[in-house]
Amino acid sequence: MLLKRLGIIGFGASAIGYLKGLIDSGRIEQYRVTVLERGKDQMHNTISGVRMDGKIFISRGMGGEIDVPLDVQAKMVEFYLLHSDFKPTLKNEGNFIEYLRSFERDGRKVEFGESFADEEVYRRFYHQGFEPVKAYFFHLGTDILRQTNQSIYEYFSSFENVEFRFSSKVVDVEIGTPFKVVTEKGEEIHFDELVVAVGRSGHELMDRLKKKYPQLVTENFYVDIGVRYELPNHVMENYWDMYEIKVRYKTRTGYLCRLFCQNPAGKVTLEKYEDFTTVNGFSDSYNKTENTNFAVLVTTRFTEPFKDPTGYGKNLAKLANILAGDDRKVLLQTYGDFKEYRRTKRLGRVRPTLDSANYILGDANLVFPAKIRESIIDFVENLDKVVPGVAYQDNLIYAVEVKFYSNKFNNNLVRNLHVVGDCSGWTRSIQYATSMGYMYAISSGGRVVV
Repeated sequence: MLLKRLGIIGFGASAIGYLKGLIDSGRIEQYRVTVLERGKDQMHNTISGVRMDGKIFISRGMGGEIDVPLDVQAKMVEFYLLHSDFKPTLKNEGNFIEYLRSFERDGRKVEFGESFADEEVYRRFYHQGFEPVKAYFFHLGTDILRQTNQSIYEYFSSFENVEFRFSSKVVDVEIGTPFKVVTEKGEEIHFDELVVAVGRSGHELMDRLKKKYPQLVTENFYVDIGVRYELPNHVMENYWDMYEIKVRYKTRTGYLCRLFCQNPAGKVTLEKYEDFTTVNGFSDSYNKTENTNFAVLVTTRFTEPFKDPTGYGKNLAKLANILAGDDRKVLLQTYGDFKEYRRTKRLGRVRPTLDSANYILGDANLVFPAKIRESIIDFVENLDKVVPGVAYQDNLIYAVEVKFYSNKFNNNLVRNLHVVGDCSGWTRSIQYATSMGYMYAISSGGRVVV
């Protein structure tokens, strides 16, 4: 049988889901698969979600704008746990949460949290104006993800018809029969079917596709801009049974602000793009710190005639890098100084977990427009009324953290072209990106349910 040539651009969550879907459905036998990844190897894939923290949730209330059945989400959690050397101690007999909670590694249960299971806690946040989001969380840890990536790579590589090409950055795609993919090295590769799965970090390729084929996308008017917030563990530890507090809040500016990507006893880290640097956070499974960090992000929506929210977010990040004196450094400031428009010259009781070579003490007020600044402060001050200590003067903010929204791609217009995961505009999490890839693979590119 003549195998169809299938190209997959990127090796992150959605590509992992797509490959798993091909295998589970038996459709893998129809293809000769080539995965093009710009990272130098499987340990340096450039899609940060499957390298950064490994926090995977099950929820209908966040993570994307597609309908992902809970049993599919559970299957994705199980896949990541098994490839992280966790083993179940219970049989899967219908209660998938209890089954997944039973997974152990080295005699330790997987870190688990259920947000807002306690109705009193739910009401406490709700009455302060927050919108609580319910979810189940399973945390692998950054220290385990290296093994996870290696195990997944070895599993897919065991199929003779699956080939990985690393250090292969794709810079252009020509839609046709066949599809033509052009790499940075000038290679031209042809495929009968193409999956684009480059994540948010692949925004340059996605911008190129949007300009070449505007009929395939809807306009995006959103970008999330804010800070990585760091504070002592004791402030947050009463809520660690949730693992992560997921809340949204409409601030006095009218902007929506959210708490995102909480990392108990974690560390702040850099997230490096090609020409600018932002901040992020993670938490190890074994190596804990004295601080908790999370993102405070303000959703900014633009209207006509402005059409480049991604460029807006990139340029704010670049401005912070300029003020830090290096495109690989970020700004660090105490919350008290940020609130009082003062540049931070010395730190207080909270010690940063980000290496001192990666930041400069400065003033993030020189970066943020007033409405974003006021939204961040309003969010923190109101959260402090529910979680006392969040607004300590010497808590830390790192600037800038940005989360980009891709234009939504219509996958029903071009036969055999599948744009999946965060780069599609339909997802914004490991769980939903993996699930989207999986569902497209098993359904042979079925429709996204919005």
